[in-house]
Amino acid sequence: MANIDELKSTGLKATLPRLKILDVFQKGQLRHMTAEDVFRVLLEERSDIGLATVYRVLTQFEQAGILTRSHFESGKAVYELNEGTHHDHLVCLDCGRVEEFYDAEIEERQHSVAKAKGFSIAEHALSLYAHCTKQACPNRPAEVRFSAERRASSVER
Repeated sequence: MANIDELKSTGLKATLPRLKILDVFQKGQLRHMTAEDVFRVLLEERSDIGLATVYRVLTQFEQAGILTRSHFESGKAVYELNEGTHHDHLVCLDCGRVEEFYDAEIEERQHSVAKAKGFSIAEHALSLYAHCTKQACPNRPAEVRFSAERRASSVER
């Protein structure tokens, strides 16, 4: 979704708030964002788009298929651009960072299990929740990083 015409092709008018919010997802550093994350970016850009408008536009984008919504460990809705390809998520329990991955073996196994149980998968979402094992994870808060480093050093002994 790169321009006004593509936005209009979804049935939505190309308003300034919609264009700015779409731009946040297309050019942003974060791939998975809550409404508050989007609002924070807009505030940094000195935009006058309110939080209620952000929520409304995110809902419209999801309904139009522009964004997909997930609910990770935090319980908050997290949005990402819908690029039309399936992937699963690894979510860090320490810092909330989300890594995307695709594994053909996992996908095949899920279909095999469903078939053996008498089901045919229509759609699915797999989110794995884990602790980062990188001792110096730049995304982890300092106090959690220190605790993880202590755990790792005690395991090595």
